Amino acid sequence: MSALSARPARTWPRSAKSRTGGPRWSPRLRRRLAADAALLLVAAAFLLPLAWLVLASIDNDATLRVSAPGSPTLDNFSAVWTDEITFTPMLNSLLLCGGATILTVACAALAAYPLSRFRSRVVRPYLLTVLFTTCLPITAIMVPVYGLFVQVDLIDTMSGTALFLAASQLPFAIWLMKNFMDGVPVILEEAAWTDGASWLQSLTRVILPLMGPGITVVMIYSFIMMWGNFFVPFMLLLSPEQLPASVSIFTFFGNYGQVVYGQLAAFSILYSTPVLLLYVLISRRLGGGFALGGAVKG
Repeated sequence: MSALSARPARTWPRSAKSRTGGPRWSPRLRRRLAADAALLLVAAAFLLPLAWLVLASIDNDATLRVSAPGSPTLDNFSAVWTDEITFTPMLNSLLLCGGATILTVACAALAAYPLSRFRSRVVRPYLLTVLFTTCLPITAIMVPVYGLFVQVDLIDTMSGTALFLAASQLPFAIWLMKNFMDGVPVILEEAAWTDGASWLQSLTRVILPLMGPGITVVMIYSFIMMWGNFFVPFMLLLSPEQLPASVSIFTFFGNYGQVVYGQLAAFSILYSTPVLLLYVLISRRLGGGFALGGAVKG
């Protein structure tokens, strides 16, 4: 018999099992399981309010507890599906937020162009100052803004409120628009200038069409932030017929001795529908990226 065959068989340690015979989890696996458990808890924290919203909207006896309705019904939607409660406030919200969003995107594009194309020592400090203004709470400036609106006779006007909403979202919109505009090659503008285009023509006909996804992101962000803004229209609009849906939802808490949770949930679903539809309609452009590949050829 050879020396190799005479050696005893090697016994490997049972590293995959613990002393009790059960499986032993590696530190990497335990960290991964802990991260998954934390993500599940965060997901549950977001899903529970949504589950309550859907279940309470079809329950006449809805409470703050998440429970399936005994007899699902659409009476809550019928109760709020009126001109006074839903249609007029929703129309006011669309006019207010839509006009302010268009104004914000237009002003942000005009302001971001020189910041993106011209090199100067004051660009970075200016951008940091613009970004700092987004950190200021809106409640800190509402008192002087209210006094200014009273003096210039813009209080209780849709146009004045839209102007202030656009101004409040403009700093962050400029920051986003400038970052997206940096991704457009300057050589495309130089070709347009060679053909006799002005800077405004190169902006509107060359840069903005190529940064469609960036404009879409700025538009969605601005519209959503304005759509959910309660404090600004609550302070600047006084007439009930001009109040947007973000303020009229307050009547479910203030005009009744007891909150009708079913109707409140139904109105909340209707109130969230325009934002969801807006995202669904333009979500295709978000995943398309910038169409610059064929633009720089030749």
